[in-house]
Amino acid sequence: MLVSQILKSKSLPDVITARRDATVQNIAEILSRAKIGAVIISDDGVTVEGIVSERDIVREIGARGSSCLSDPVTKIMTRKVISCTQDQNADQITHAMTEGRFRHMPVVQDGRLIGLISIGDVVKARLSELAMEKDALEGMIKGF
Repeated sequence: MLVSQILKSKSLPDVITARRDATVQNIAEILSRAKIGAVIISDDGVTVEGIVSERDIVREIGARGSSCLSDPVTKIMTRKVISCTQDQNADQITHAMTEGRFRHMPVVQDGRLIGLISIGDVVKARLSELAMEKDALEGMIKGF
């Protein structure tokens, strides 16, 4: 299954972004309100400058306490963001996420942010694919 197919199946196709001047508190509020796990940091909404996840915020609070909430998000965001293109397959994405130990990956085409997929999106797509394969094999066995 291709990333483009995963993006089409998502219920929230738009990517939520925040500017670099946002605080950690602002990002936490966005994550909570939107019920998502990560926010792309981008001043123009198109270029990926970083990413911040719930895990990043929790780790920082655990290390420094709640005083970090007033810090600019640039202090805790991941700057070297690994992204993918819409023509990559789910197996490649699963491998990259597993090896890199992260759960969210921006989808970029021609330098422009076009989507965001999570490990949950990839697993859901793979399970759907396996169910279709199972049904096809059962059909062949039963002679349908």
